[in-house]
Amino acid sequence: MTTISPTAVSPTRAWTWDRLRKYLVIPAFSHLIMAVTVVVIMFPMIYAFIISTQTPAEYTQFPPRFLPGAALMENVAHSWERINMGRLLMNTSIVALTVSIGKIVLSVLAAFAFVYFEFRGKTFFFVLILITHMLPLPVRIVPTFELIDAFNWINTYSGLTIPFFASATGVLLFRQLYRTIPPSLADAARIDGAGPLQFLWSVVVPLSRTNMAALFLIEFIYMWNQYLWPLIIANADRTRVVQIGLKQLVDTDAAINWNYVMAGVVLAMIPPLLVLVLLQRSLIEGMSLYEEK
Repeated sequence: MTTISPTAVSPTRAWTWDRLRKYLVIPAFSHLIMAVTVVVIMFPMIYAFIISTQTPAEYTQFPPRFLPGAALMENVAHSWERINMGRLLMNTSIVALTVSIGKIVLSVLAAFAFVYFEFRGKTFFFVLILITHMLPLPVRIVPTFELIDAFNWINTYSGLTIPFFASATGVLLFRQLYRTIPPSLADAARIDGAGPLQFLWSVVVPLSRTNMAALFLIEFIYMWNQYLWPLIIANADRTRVVQIGLKQLVDTDAAINWNYVMAGVVLAMIPPLLVLVLLQRSLIEGMSLYEEK
């Protein structure tokens, strides 16, 4: 009786398939997923820019026209004058810069204290700070508003910025970084006669620059996009921010001219995009360092 053995898989064929899967199939699939993700994320911004260059007759036609028009400067000029865009951008920049810098300063000082000083209840206070991270602004909005009103900070930059200075994320980020600094550096600085503040400024802060840039970028974009708190706290023209101003382009009794609205949106996107381009490398390095810790 003749026994027929199963056909053996050629080692060369298996090796070739493994190489194809590793160097062709998986990379191709990964790049496809990334391309789809980029298209999904970028399409709203690209389409907003296209609408900002068109006239109402162009963006209302069917089928939709996905090519830029020639009315960009006219739409931008109308939006700029209609809502005083220059003032709005200045106010928003002041708020975003103040909060970003304030968060970095307080986070660095708090993290430095948690790592290099011993005091009663240190762990309790650190956990308490982390708990505040789980309380979003809408949960705290009523007591925060009452406190701001008690200080007479309604329609002021102080009311727009100071409630956002505390940052559990920043404290955690810098605390994890400072715990990796060799204790010998602090001992050497102490032997050389350097005080805590001098050690902080001369050693700790230079080592924190990447994390500072990453936190600055995150907080700047976060504050630039704030809508709820400025809507409640800033009703005067002198303190109104760009997100509230854009709504004025929509609040109209007549038909909404989306070309003007999108022109304002494009103007509002420019500052955070510039900050992102300038600091994206620091953001990637800072987040990579945070993951390693």
